[in-house]
Amino acid sequence: MSITIHYGLKTKILEAQGGASKDLKASSEWLRGLETHFQRRDDVGIYFFDRIWIPSVGDIMKLIMDEALTSRDIVEYVNKCLTCSKINAEHQKPSGLLQQPKIPKWKWEKITMDLVIKLSKRSSGEAGKDLYQRGCSKKALGTRLDMSTTYHPQIDGQSERTSQTLEDMLRACVIDFGGSWDTHLPLVEFSYNNSYHKSIKCVPFKALYGRKCRSPVVWAEVGESQLIGPEIVQETTKKIMQIKERLKTTWDRQKSYVDKRRKPLEFKVGDQVLLKVSPWKRVVRFDRKGKLASRYVGPFEIVERVGPVAYRRLL
Repeated sequence: MSITIHYGLKTKILEAQGGASKDLKASSEWLRGLETHFQRRDDVGIYFFDRIWIPSVGDIMKLIMDEALTSRDIVEYVNKCLTCSKINAEHQKPSGLLQQPKIPKWKWEKITMDLVIKLSKRSSGEAGKDLYQRGCSKKALGTRLDMSTTYHPQIDGQSERTSQTLEDMLRACVIDFGGSWDTHLPLVEFSYNNSYHKSIKCVPFKALYGRKCRSPVVWAEVGESQLIGPEIVQETTKKIMQIKERLKTTWDRQKSYVDKRRKPLEFKVGDQVLLKVSPWKRVVRFDRKGKLASRYVGPFEIVERVGPVAYRRLL
């Protein structure tokens, strides 16, 4: 790193050297031969050991330190420091605007799945629960054991939100009624599918079947309409269009709120990027573990863009 000395600063250094040379009365015994290393060069002042001599008189030293510490070269050096980039905490808005999935055009067109884990073991020995959800009607289904990829760009956040709601409902049932969590699954499923959803402004059961569900508490007529033939298709199409418009309005509102706290960020193929890693317990990275491990690893080269905010990098 080099520091550029401006003409005004150079003049002040020459003036300080001239004043210090007049006042210098040190004996040759005190200098111990150091005077032989002083060299005067034309128009550049006095040098000591091939470096510019800065006298300790006046305020010239303070002026040079201020110039060096506030130099743009220092700022640029720190910004490009690889070690600093790997360990420094991020104090800025999260990168990447909200990317929402496309709204399904019809029922059953898209089914998402999420795996709820780390639950207490039940009689079958399983400690998890699979969750399926239809993207359009938002109706939760009975499920089978399957796996999903966590934190994958293609994962639908709607499923993650439903999992959170499911866990809260199971937690409340276990606290109030006791017993194993799997015994409350039918009750939780029925309650979820017959609860009002603000995003679609109706009950998921009604959005799917076109009528209300008979509750075991109040077993009464729910106003089933006798629709046949083309009338069923027209009524179903009308409700699907209403639900899609409501979802679009809700998602646009969510995106406007989220994007206020985020910033856009895009990369190009060939760019060098750092990968953020979580401080996993008992995992050693680069001879360090826990809090002393690097926050980022890399750099890695981007080889392909696979989505609006997803990239494939070269490891």
